[in-house]
Amino acid sequence: MNSIHGHEVMRMMVETGETYSREGLRRAIQERFGLEARFHTCSAENMDADALIDFLAARGKFIEEPAGFGMSPDHICDHE
Repeated sequence: MNSIHGHEVMRMMVETGETYSREGLRRAIQERFGLEARFHTCSAENMDADALIDFLAARGKFIEEPAGFGMSPDHICDHE
């Protein structure tokens, strides 16, 4: 199984422009990338959707909003 870079999830969030609850983001990730998808970033690998959400939140990638959190294109680095 190929690993998907976390940037792809971040881009998905920017494209939709939605504000997500944690559960809503998990569902959106699973719908788009599949239930068994694994993710990696520049410094972590073999993460499921929950682990990726935790990872991105811990690094301040999400924009906190009253209804949940969103994503800004400015929070996506350009390297792979």
